[in-house]
Amino acid sequence: MKRKPRLAKDVNRDVVLCRTYNRTAVRTACELLMEDSISYSQRWIRIPFFFQKECHGATEVCVVSVNRNDYTSARRSISRLDMRYRRRLAVNSL
Repeated sequence: MKRKPRLAKDVNRDVVLCRTYNRTAVRTACELLMEDSISYSQRWIRIPFFFQKECHGATEVCVVSVNRNDYTSARRSISRLDMRYRRRLAVNSL
């Protein structure tokens, strides 16, 4: 009788790397993550109409998440981003 393969302890343990409203900042940050072979997930969350004023008129916010084990290397790759895009990212600190 064969055993089922066990999953590692850190499967599906994603942490939020950054949030932003700017699409070009997300695209360049994701390109850097792909260059460094860091897996990530990106999801767009719709902002309700009454909260758009607090978010400077944005209709969606992008949340980029990475695995907990890759968090430090992802922060290093985000730090290589150009300053005009890095200012638009709200990077989490653990």
